[in-house]
Amino acid sequence: MTGPPSVFAALEQEAEQVDRLLDGLDAPRWALPTPAPGWTIAHQVAHLTATFRMAGLAAADPQAFTALTSRLSPDFDANVEHAMRPFLADPPEVLLHRWREERKSAVVALAAVPAEQVVPWLVRPLPPGVLAAAGMMELFGHGQDIADALGARREPGDRLGHLVGFAVRTWDFGYLARGATAPDEPFRFEITGPSGVRWDFGPEDATERITGPAEDFCLLVTRRRHHSDLAVRAEGAAAEHWLEIAQAYRGPAGQGRAPGQFTPARA
Repeated sequence: MTGPPSVFAALEQEAEQVDRLLDGLDAPRWALPTPAPGWTIAHQVAHLTATFRMAGLAAADPQAFTALTSRLSPDFDANVEHAMRPFLADPPEVLLHRWREERKSAVVALAAVPAEQVVPWLVRPLPPGVLAAAGMMELFGHGQDIADALGARREPGDRLGHLVGFAVRTWDFGYLARGATAPDEPFRFEITGPSGVRWDFGPEDATERITGPAEDFCLLVTRRRHHSDLAVRAEGAAAEHWLEIAQAYRGPAGQGRAPGQFTPARA
């Protein structure tokens, strides 16, 4: 892969995109609803804060992280709500400060882990760079919810190449979330970054193909836009089905977004 900055620099850049959205928001706007049912902007930031706190703990103190996760409930949604509850109790200015501190600490802790080591995580241990790319996925998806609530537009960049690579790595998560088996046919992914650089994955002669711009691809795999509103294209029956179920995160798929709910990303 060529083009993007290091994954840790990219993670920081994506976090700064979220910070720009939050700069100067008054308290009433923190209470604005986002496209995620029942979640305000404050919920989105509280969730990101809790997630980055866990990532920082996993990198800096694996034993403490393992002790923490051993107490998690089998109920995914309950765990999410429990993790962000303490942050939701904060007034917006305190939550914003805590968010910035937790994500900075997490980036520093992840970058300090030798690349050949793994970091404990919720399902299985991951290399620090892969966990950083997963953090980009969280930032991109929840940052989009915040942007949608504010009617704002974020600036994409070739940093998204790391999220593209992560989504290809986790291409079967949509099947796992639905208790289905991923097809045996290999997929070819040809995704074009904002600068025009192209990132290719999979065999060149694969008959199942996914092509399109990186920003749209990331909106697809975070389920922040319906595939019919994006410039991501599929060739082959399995690839066409994948557009319907694509997700780059573990756990329930959620309801996603409806066709036509938003204008195209580049409108």
